[in-house]
Amino acid sequence: MEPRWIRIARIVMSSRPGPSAPPTASNDPPIRVATPSDARGVQEIYAPVVRDTVISFELEPPAVAEMERRIEATLPVLPWLVWEESGRVAGYVYASRHKERAAYQWSVDVTAYVHPDFRRRGVGKALYLELLRILRMQGYFTAYGGITLPNAASVALHESAGFSHFAVYRGVGYKFGRWHDVGWWQCRLAELAPEPAPPRAFAELGSRR
Repeated sequence: MEPRWIRIARIVMSSRPGPSAPPTASNDPPIRVATPSDARGVQEIYAPVVRDTVISFELEPPAVAEMERRIEATLPVLPWLVWEESGRVAGYVYASRHKERAAYQWSVDVTAYVHPDFRRRGVGKALYLELLRILRMQGYFTAYGGITLPNAASVALHESAGFSHFAVYRGVGYKFGRWHDVGWWQCRLAELAPEPAPPRAFAELGSRR
């Protein structure tokens, strides 16, 4: 039997109001909820980022099995989306808890990666806009993105999706023999409520429509 979140994902994605990226042959961005079978395509994008850059602060590229575990662990609670084109994962985006303390529960961190073959086509922005739409449905109020500096392309992506810069952590990460700064961007998803209800799990969205 397929996991509940896969059934819910079909409902959530079918509620999209319309295209949020340059049109495709079907006039709709080829965005869908990830499945564990996407782990190899996700790892193909992410491994070079870990191995060759300071964009990610991981030091060793995760194996395909680890990416599969991360997708499965994320989806019952938070969205993980992919852009699939010609049978390939062209890009992906996901949300994670901002902090573990209960008072942080209305905030999330978000991350996006696009395969080099599909960059400069609006893939990252479309993925982010769809992710933010779902997070609003879940009842989150703020999304945060951390960017190892400098990274003009990532800054432009986040700001195109509605994020604004608010802080820099100086010398917070050490990789490839150097200390690196991380800038932080935030996107307000909704007006702050005086008595917010707990966010809904991704797997519960369809039952509360």
